[in-house]
Amino acid sequence: MADSAALERMVSASNSRFLFLAAELRGLTAPFDSGLDCLVDGGRIAFDFAAPGWRGYGDWRDDAPAENPNIEIGVDDGFNIIYSSGTTGVPKGILHSHGVRVHTAKALAEMDFAADSVVILSTPLYSNTTLVPLLPAMMVGAAVVLMRKFDVEGYLALVEKYRCSHTMLVPVQYHRIMAHPRFADFDLSSMKVKLSTSAPLRETLKRDIVARFPGLMIEIYGLTEGGGGCVLNCNENPDKLASVGQAGLGTEVRIIDPEGNEVAQGETGEIVGRSALMMNGYFGREDLTSEILWRDAEGKTFFRSGDAGYFDEDGFLFLSDRLKDMIISGGFNIYATDLEIVLAKHGDIDDVAVIAIPSEQWGETPLGLVVRKPGAAATAEEIRLWANESLGKAQRLSAIEFRDELPRSSIGKILKRELRAPYWENR
Repeated sequence: MADSAALERMVSASNSRFLFLAAELRGLTAPFDSGLDCLVDGGRIAFDFAAPGWRGYGDWRDDAPAENPNIEIGVDDGFNIIYSSGTTGVPKGILHSHGVRVHTAKALAEMDFAADSVVILSTPLYSNTTLVPLLPAMMVGAAVVLMRKFDVEGYLALVEKYRCSHTMLVPVQYHRIMAHPRFADFDLSSMKVKLSTSAPLRETLKRDIVARFPGLMIEIYGLTEGGGGCVLNCNENPDKLASVGQAGLGTEVRIIDPEGNEVAQGETGEIVGRSALMMNGYFGREDLTSEILWRDAEGKTFFRSGDAGYFDEDGFLFLSDRLKDMIISGGFNIYATDLEIVLAKHGDIDDVAVIAIPSEQWGETPLGLVVRKPGAAATAEEIRLWANESLGKAQRLSAIEFRDELPRSSIGKILKRELRAPYWENR
């Protein structure tokens, strides 16, 4: 959840006319809710409390006219503004159109969504991660089970109780589910399609899900902004589980170098893409929108992803890293993801992130931040030496530090900027 200052910026920047609020979040908005000039008179709507200046939701709803206003909605008209998770700083308002959302619903509905489907969701409703399966469920009239807060046993119990057929989870949730000691005690045979997005699923985790969790495992790679999207059917591509799949139907994905030139197959560069699911732009920020655009020789517009990756000979996309997370040590480019994959194979490690820290000798050097499994005995130095045996000379970890947990956004992305900040203060 955003802090008060960030939420105030989002409400103001989006030109919101109404603010709907539950009692449990009054403390979050209290510092600013009396000074929002963008709200209309009577635009403060209370769900479950009474206070001066606030209208009850029931009264506001019942005062609406019964007549059809006959407002025509076009495919290019705005549907929603989703604020990015803010892993790189201040969130940006991503404006999607009605046309994009209709296309999303129809495309996802082809993944065996039907009127008798039961979809279980446990990620925030303001996230694109949640909207992607929610919209097709609403379109076909499926039942939706919403979890107020995710916990593994509660999730598994709900899947069993309601015979859930579809779900969308982020990688950290899959990790916790598959590691739970009572996983095998629940009847999950009703599950048909499991989706994952927002961060890469590690190959070993995909393999475990395919082996033990019923139903298809589908990984979706893409941006909330839209553009290049890839899909991996993990069950049907056991030899490609290290990838994020192939470009989806109607999607073009290419790889470019820092100068904006396309690179050859197999070479690493920035991932750019275009599709029918591209946002209208960052709301009120044409300057930021222009920064993510790339155009090919024919003048077609693509969105820059900020991710580095490459295509193999079969057209499967392999991610290397976020470009901003790339470590440049002694003039060599080191992709943190490569080091994290190695560390994650250690039997004592439950979670891991690799970041760049300052080095007098190399400029930057990789540091591994590790969460150990309960009862693990390996020391930091033992883990570092073990990992470095599998890494190239230029990739080697300078140190390992243990953490109780790693900071994550509301949809499970590791906040590396928070991890790096203490090491780079005053530099």
